[in-house]
Amino acid sequence: MLSAIVFLPAGAAIAVLLLARNDRQVKWLALAATLATLVMALVVWARIDLGNAAPQFVEKHNWITAFNVQYYLGVDGLSAPLVALTALLGVGAVLVSWHVDTRAKEFFFWLLLLQSGITGVFVSLDLLLFFLFWEVELLPMFLMILVWGSGRKEYSAMKFLLYTMGSSALMLAGILVIYFSAGTFDMIALRDTPFTTVLVTSQGLFFLLLAAFAVKLPMWPFHTWLPDAHTDAPTAASVMLAGVMLKMGGYGIIRICISLFPGAAHDWAWLLATLAVVNVVYGGVMVFRQRDLKRLIAYSSISHMGFVVLGIASLGQLGLTGAATQMFTHGTITGMLFMVAGYIYEKAHTRHIPDLGGLAPRMPLLAIGFMIAGLASLGLPTMSGFVAELLVFLGAFNHYKVATLLATLGVLLSAGYILWTVQCVMFGPQKPRWSAIGDISLAEAVPLAGMTVAIMAIGIYPAFVTKFFDAGIKPIAALFGGPGG
Repeated sequence: MLSAIVFLPAGAAIAVLLLARNDRQVKWLALAATLATLVMALVVWARIDLGNAAPQFVEKHNWITAFNVQYYLGVDGLSAPLVALTALLGVGAVLVSWHVDTRAKEFFFWLLLLQSGITGVFVSLDLLLFFLFWEVELLPMFLMILVWGSGRKEYSAMKFLLYTMGSSALMLAGILVIYFSAGTFDMIALRDTPFTTVLVTSQGLFFLLLAAFAVKLPMWPFHTWLPDAHTDAPTAASVMLAGVMLKMGGYGIIRICISLFPGAAHDWAWLLATLAVVNVVYGGVMVFRQRDLKRLIAYSSISHMGFVVLGIASLGQLGLTGAATQMFTHGTITGMLFMVAGYIYEKAHTRHIPDLGGLAPRMPLLAIGFMIAGLASLGLPTMSGFVAELLVFLGAFNHYKVATLLATLGVLLSAGYILWTVQCVMFGPQKPRWSAIGDISLAEAVPLAGMTVAIMAIGIYPAFVTKFFDAGIKPIAALFGGPGG
């Protein structure tokens, strides 16, 4: 079933390009494929055996036998929710792109191929296969920004390409060193069987891979590509970029860096905690300087991904579970925020916050969606953002008290900029130029409703996701002494 989840969107992408006769068929085919993928992903997630630490739904076949490369797919409690998140946001990305008429065939081809690449990263258990899927998502995102973006789209697309290609080069170098040291790309075998590195020390290899994943996360100081990419990307690209592409970085650190090099991770966890605080505070402070709505959300993403790094730095069961939960909840919340920003731009043709104001009376549905996503982002109890940040703080406090206390500044900053933004855009003085602006339709509200259900469900019943992440994290936390880290 995992192969179907990975390749159904890619197959639909080919069908869109070759078989669809008009834009209407293109969009309905894309929607049908992403909905079918979502159903399969939810079935796999629901059928995960929490008592089984081994990969499940395994598909394992020899591929390039001369180099011991395998087509090896599998999921556990860590990856299954992220696969479902990718599928959910894939549906949302198609729906918010329903108005796209410029080269629609090519647009939905690249969007569907992007979903396949991201999903493949989360289910790959062979390092080389992991790298190949990692590369698949690069070209679609680059072209979506370059062709369908706005503003300085050429600059932003090229900056994204250069940063991510640099990240890929570091990752490939690290993966090849691992292969020449251990003779296998099998992630499970590598985790369970200690190996002696050649050419590079284990600590050097840890940093090589950490830098590769830090670019995608993004972690300061490798973050500068993200605000530009988000600002100029089309809405669907921003939804997928913030929702799941950034999570590939956090997932890679957990699945590969700290799992394969626990000694180096233990020695340098303090550095991760320090960088986490920098991410949280720097991103939060930079938000207040932004006047473009999408750029503001981009810097808030940098801040919130700092909580992921702080949870990882704890190296304990609770903190790592919090980091994984933060990745999931950030995907739904920020994906929803970018949907809202996209709708505002589509209706008002501007994202400049001072030009907006008083939109709520004219756009009540969109205002409700903006408030829900905003309150979840600042960590309001009963919403998913609160659960994730609480787990991170509880997990990290025993290890890094000062860093945890400093990171709580991010919560205060988040409350400040989110409330300010919602007030300025939706509840400020109504400007005459918006007197005739219309609200989103019920159809356009569907993806916002889907995100709202996920946000509220996790906020009210956190075990909906935490019990799966807890089970998936357990064998990794055991490398550092179990639940306490």
